Amino acid sequence: MLDREQVETQEIPDVPERPLAIRTRELTKAFGGEIAVNKINMDVPTGAVFGFIGPSGSGKTTTVRLLMGLYEPDDGEISVLGARPSNFKRHDRERIGYLPQLFVLYPDLTVWENMNFTASLYGVSFWRTKLLNRLLDLVELREDKHKLVRNISGGMQRRLSLAATLVHDPDLLFLDEPTAGIDPILRKKFWDYFKELQVNGHTLFVTTQYVGEAAYCDFVGVMSEGQLLTVNTPEGLRREAYGGDIVKLGSTERIDYTLRQEVQNLPELKSRILNATDYELQLLVDDGATATPYLVEYFRDRRKSINSVESFFPSYDDVFVKLIEKHRNNENG
Repeated sequence: MLDREQVETQEIPDVPERPLAIRTRELTKAFGGEIAVNKINMDVPTGAVFGFIGPSGSGKTTTVRLLMGLYEPDDGEISVLGARPSNFKRHDRERIGYLPQLFVLYPDLTVWENMNFTASLYGVSFWRTKLLNRLLDLVELREDKHKLVRNISGGMQRRLSLAATLVHDPDLLFLDEPTAGIDPILRKKFWDYFKELQVNGHTLFVTTQYVGEAAYCDFVGVMSEGQLLTVNTPEGLRREAYGGDIVKLGSTERIDYTLRQEVQNLPELKSRILNATDYELQLLVDDGATATPYLVEYFRDRRKSINSVESFFPSYDDVFVKLIEKHRNNENG
């Protein structure tokens, strides 16, 4: 049995007390001596949209399969909806929906036949035509419902898989790369629906390589090389990556080297210049809300005009790269 006092958990920040849909401690899995998932400690509250982000091969899919009970861990503890996945009863499995990366439906059945078959497996009412049509509308396949699945594109098969995953209205959804190969407009539509599911009380665990999708999540876990580097809110990830807030300041007059150094050395701001041009500064500060009025006053006192000063939010791609770099630097001492 693990000593919980000695386990470092990736705690979710500033979240009200609520039941956990998923809990892991020191979760570890190796294949052929190669560690795929390395001592993951993670809590996912019920009703949250939890994004699991990382590059291909980082251990995201292996983690999902462990949480589903498809793999048995080599070490550690798992609780999903209050039970160990290897001990799931039928009722437990009926509360879970799983969208795998690979297509697992039947190519020699039509789109509609696949949906109908999946619904029957879960005991969905025979009065389900309206429900199935609504799901096919979501994934934009209603007009194609009489086509054989082997005759539709890979992207359409992906969309059909998502519709089939949702057919029994599960409490907890594991969505492994649900938007892979989907165009940006449909991707946005999917995320709008995911948020609707959340409003209705569902918990979603979503893996993705699209780092920008972090913005849709309540909490984000960042994976790299089998390790869970951090769990944070989307905004918390930015602060964690850069160590503070970023303020962008623009002037109609040239900001010369001397002024840049003065700004950077202001003890009240504890700022650092991240980027600079002749007419613009990007400053890392402890608190953007405090720094903004101070900078306006400071430039006004020096008779330097400012035409803009605002918070700057780096892309989540940049945040992800920064977090990976910080982790590697910490490992190397």
